[in-house]
Amino acid sequence: MRNVARTSLVDAAIDELRREIARGVWPVGTKIPSESQLAQTLGMSRLSVREAVRVLAHAGLLHTRQGDGTYVTATDESKVALRRRLDTAAAMDIIDVRRGLDLVAARLAAGRRTEEDLAAMRETLARRDAAVRAGDLDGFADADVEFHVRVADAAHNALLADLYRSMSDALRDSIRPQEQTELDLDGSHDDLLRAIEDADVTRAVAVSVAILDQQERHL
Repeated sequence: MRNVARTSLVDAAIDELRREIARGVWPVGTKIPSESQLAQTLGMSRLSVREAVRVLAHAGLLHTRQGDGTYVTATDESKVALRRRLDTAAAMDIIDVRRGLDLVAARLAAGRRTEEDLAAMRETLARRDAAVRAGDLDGFADADVEFHVRVADAAHNALLADLYRSMSDALRDSIRPQEQTELDLDGSHDDLLRAIEDADVTRAVAVSVAILDQQERHL
């Protein structure tokens, strides 16, 4: 990082740390240097650095663990804001949003999927089915969400995939059954995979609608 000398040292430190996080100098999940190291690198006081870290932690980019250090939790504040909004969204609101995203993902995936995409979808469906048989509620939710993320990946539209991943935590909460008796191998997700395999755009969209209709009935 370059040495900083500006009127507002705290603002300068915030800008510099935000820039380094966005550049991936410290990937998500990694610990940033200590306050003293950052202060030396930036050429400013530890107090200014401490305040900058506090601001970025409040914004959701950093998280300070008492006695351990400060870790990067996100690289984009807009995604943090979206994630916080999704955390408080009603299940029906999530279904409504998915009616837009899922149908586009299914349509594009049916036309663009590769053999690698299909293999990834098959693997996640196998884990989903295994979770149903084992009565594993969390495993079922994880695999179900990952399957839909894989469909979005198969659309080969980076923005669509990013949007789907940004709402994956909220999606997981809306999908996870409350009781083992709610787990069901209804075959609809296998139908979606087959439609995508067959490059059948119309059927892929129709199955996606049916899946969302079924989930809405369970709310």
